[in-house]
Amino acid sequence: MKIISTHDFDEDTADPFTRSQIYNGLDVCVTQDVFDAIYPQLDEYTSATYEFSKALQGPVLEMRVRGVLIDQARRMSVIDELFNYAEVFERKLYRIVLDGVGLSTFNYRSPPDLQRLFYHELGIRPIIRAGRPTVDRGAREKIEKYPIATQIIKHINALADLEDKISVLRTSIDPDGRIRTSYNIAGTSTGRFSSSLSEFGTGGNLQNVEESLRSIFIADPGFKFCKLDAKSGESYCVGAIEWNRFGDPTYLNAVETGDVHTAVARIVWPALGWTGDLRHDKGLAEQPYYRRHSYRFMCKKLGHGSNYNGQAPGLSEQSHVPVDIVSAFQSKYFSAFPAHRRWQADVDDRLRRSGYLISLTGRKRWFFGRRSDPSTLREAIAYDPQCSLADIVNAAMSKLWRERVCPIVMQDHDALTFMYREEDEDRIIPYLLSALVVPIPLANNRVLRIPYDAEVGWNKGHFCCGEKTNGICNKSGKECDRQVNLDGLDSWKGHDSRKRQPIIGLLDAIVTKKFAKVG
Repeated sequence: MKIISTHDFDEDTADPFTRSQIYNGLDVCVTQDVFDAIYPQLDEYTSATYEFSKALQGPVLEMRVRGVLIDQARRMSVIDELFNYAEVFERKLYRIVLDGVGLSTFNYRSPPDLQRLFYHELGIRPIIRAGRPTVDRGAREKIEKYPIATQIIKHINALADLEDKISVLRTSIDPDGRIRTSYNIAGTSTGRFSSSLSEFGTGGNLQNVEESLRSIFIADPGFKFCKLDAKSGESYCVGAIEWNRFGDPTYLNAVETGDVHTAVARIVWPALGWTGDLRHDKGLAEQPYYRRHSYRFMCKKLGHGSNYNGQAPGLSEQSHVPVDIVSAFQSKYFSAFPAHRRWQADVDDRLRRSGYLISLTGRKRWFFGRRSDPSTLREAIAYDPQCSLADIVNAAMSKLWRERVCPIVMQDHDALTFMYREEDEDRIIPYLLSALVVPIPLANNRVLRIPYDAEVGWNKGHFCCGEKTNGICNKSGKECDRQVNLDGLDSWKGHDSRKRQPIIGLLDAIVTKKFAKVG
């Protein structure tokens, strides 16, 4: 083995191969030096997390290498749709700005033009960042609150979102027709995966792809997808934490009924005529509570935010429900589940005293923000449920990967997508639903078991039959704004009788005049 003494080595006179050897050698040596310094500092909790993270490298590497097949014809069709939407928004925006405001020229992609529009023509007080006026996304969110600028901002943001989607669809596919991502096992402080560009600079964050784009992800020929989602997983973890620390089973019992939001509605509004039958009671919970918002919506949206110490003004802004309505809900909610407030106060106390928390699954995290800061407290309260659910889902993923039941193709935070041979469906799905449940021992011999909802289909979009009347789905009776997607994911009810639609080749795809002109 060649030995290079870097302390007296003249790099300028070395050939490129030798310089590469030095670079790679130092890279390895520095990594080893860091490991030697950090490893002895591990305790029983952090060493267990380290070993668990290493165990996840196998399934993560396999997902990264395999990638997901792309329906090229559908991809072109989606890009076409997005261009058409963009053209409509652009036409409306220019009519507002040129005809309404009176500008003679305007480019919504130009920061100087946006500053001229908002800060000079409309007279809005400039948003300053780093000592200079800015019109970035954060500034536009503040400008949007001015009624005179609201519609302009909505159009600009919509166009920016559409352009981002088009960019992803046009540039992120590998030469073999698949899309890939880099899952980062230690990418977040909660234990949840993050994802980014693949090693080849393609792909992207595939864990947060919008619904309208998911139908381009398709199963390989002869295979089918099954997406398994941890049902109300974070709520299960909140209930388990409160049971462990205070012996209060109220919230965990509500979650384990099978529909936590309906169960919460029963407790918060006891006089609505509940029968105990889940199907009937869910219908009652879907009745309007405030304008278009149902009792169930209040329990889902506001209950989840309240669990994490969300305050009425902030929740009001997020849900577009008046502050007094949110306050009234929280008063009833915390009366029904007093352990929520005890848990939040307990987290606050432990955070201030020690600066770290240990989760339900044994993951230890230090918080380096100011301990008295409300944002640090909110982060600390959300930590245990989010991180515990991530660990539970990833433990299930690791277990099934080692069993080699069927390939895991995507990890979507609280959900896993598997790919299996179509003829094996009736055998595979029940096994996955059972095998994914990871039992977590709790206090007093109670065991936490988080169930999963299963959806099956040949692409990652949601199923839509297209049979609607005035925007109402004839099948479900609910509002539906989805595009027709016969191969999409549909709820598993013991059997799926659908057949895969013929895959249209790229040369057979119908290309509209608009796409032919722009593309």
